[in-house]
Amino acid sequence: MHHGPSHHGPDHLSGSAYSPVTAPGRELHALGYAEDPIARPLTYPGRRPPGSGLLVDGCFLGMRAASAPLVVRPPARPDPAADAATRVASDAPTDVAHPRATAAAPEAAAGTAVHDAGSAVRPAAQPPPGDWLIDASAVPPHVFGGPEIPLDDALRACGRPVMAERRPVLAIGSNASPAQLVRKLARWTRVVVPMTYARVSGLTAGASAHVSRPGYVPAVPVLSPGASTELIVLWLDDEQLTAVDRTEPNYHRTRLPASVTAELPGRGPFICDLYAGRHGCLTGEDGAPIGLAGQPELLTGLLAASPRLARLTGARTAEEFVARARADARLRDGVRRLWRHEGVVLDQPELTARRPAAP
Repeated sequence: MHHGPSHHGPDHLSGSAYSPVTAPGRELHALGYAEDPIARPLTYPGRRPPGSGLLVDGCFLGMRAASAPLVVRPPARPDPAADAATRVASDAPTDVAHPRATAAAPEAAAGTAVHDAGSAVRPAAQPPPGDWLIDASAVPPHVFGGPEIPLDDALRACGRPVMAERRPVLAIGSNASPAQLVRKLARWTRVVVPMTYARVSGLTAGASAHVSRPGYVPAVPVLSPGASTELIVLWLDDEQLTAVDRTEPNYHRTRLPASVTAELPGRGPFICDLYAGRHGCLTGEDGAPIGLAGQPELLTGLLAASPRLARLTGARTAEEFVARARADARLRDGVRRLWRHEGVVLDQPELTARRPAAP
C-alpha cells in the first residue's frame, strides 16, 4: 500500500505520476492478502479473493455483475486447503458474495462461433464486463465520484485501458493471488487489474513437474474432461501482459483449447488465454494427475512417495525441501530430471503443442 499524494513508481518511465487509490479497510494487509508465495513459498498458491474485484494500488475493491445484488458476508476462518484446491475461499472480510450466489444464469453466447483446428465449435468473444459495478464505498468520493461505479469508469479514472482493450488470462496458480500480482507487476507498471471469477469446464489445477526458483512446486493446468471449477480470470492491459509473460519462463501463454470452456456469470462462454506448463504435470501411483494442494501437504506427500527424492534433496520436511531447492538451481534441475526418470510425469501435447497466443 502506498501513502502520500503522488507516486513516482513505474509510471515515472513515461514521465507521468499518479495519485494512488486509497481505501481504508480494503488494503491487502487489512484483508489478509499481503503475503506473496515468492516471499513465503510454503503459502503457495497464495490467498485468492472470495469474489470478483478490482486490484488497484494495493487495495482490493469488490465487484459485481450489474444485475447482481451486493451481499455482505462475514469473515470465516482461513482454509488454505480450499484455496489450493481452487475452490473459492471465504476466509477474509469481503462485501461481495461469490458469483455463484449472486449472478444470474449464464446467457447463451452471442455472435458467430469460431472453429479451432478441426475440433469442437468455440464460442465467439464476448463483450468484456466493463459495466460490472465496483464497490468504491471505502474510496474517497473525489476519486471515483460515488460509492459504486462501473468498472470501465473506474479504469478511466485511474488512467488505464478499459476492458475492451485488455486480454483475459486464466489464473491457475499464484497469479490468482493479489499479493503475487503486486510483486510481479509493480516494478514495471501500475497495478490496476480487474479479477473476475469464471466457471471453467474441462480443466483443473495440477502440480507442475518442476520446482520453481522460490522453491515451491507450482501449479499447472491439467485437461480434465467433465471437471468443472471456478477460477480467476485476470484482465491485463498490454504492459501488464508483457510483465506477467516475463515472470513465466516455465510456461507459454496460449488460447484455451476447444475442449475447455470458460463462462462469466450472466455472459456465457468467452475466449481467454492461459499459461500452459512446459514440463508436464506430476502423477500419482495410479498414473492420474496429482491435484494442486497446499505446499506443506504436497511436498510431504512427494517426499514420502519417493525415497530417491528424499535422498536427492536431503529433505525430511516440506520446509527443508523449500529451503534447499531455493538455494540450489542444480538441485531444482535434478529434481525435475528425477521425476522424469521415475515416470511420474504426464505430458499434455494438447496444451504444450498449441500455438502461442497472439500478442
